[in-house]
Amino acid sequence: MLVIALGIGVLAVIVSALLGPKKASRTKLMAYESGNDPEHGGVGTGHRFPVHFYLVAMLFIVFDIETAFFFPLAVAYQKLVPFAFWEALTFVALLLVGYYYILKKGVVEWT
Repeated sequence: MLVIALGIGVLAVIVSALLGPKKASRTKLMAYESGNDPEHGGVGTGHRFPVHFYLVAMLFIVFDIETAFFFPLAVAYQKLVPFAFWEALTFVALLLVGYYYILKKGVVEWT
């Protein structure tokens, strides 16, 4: 299965390189800095750099890890002791406190 997965990945890269457009331009070859033009007011020019996108990315990672923690609990729920239920509720309560905090800070507002 690993060989098939690697083969599909390598084949996709090779086919893309062979069949894809090859019209290079200055804009396409320029470094990508999170949507900011690095030559005109981007990173390293002394202008303020918005960190909002990074905060949203970190939030995604936190809530994605939360899903990873809940999956084993859901799989083995019937075999767990009742204490595990209270642990899960405590975990959810902590996540809700964090979610309330980010709502109050305005991290998820895009205006």
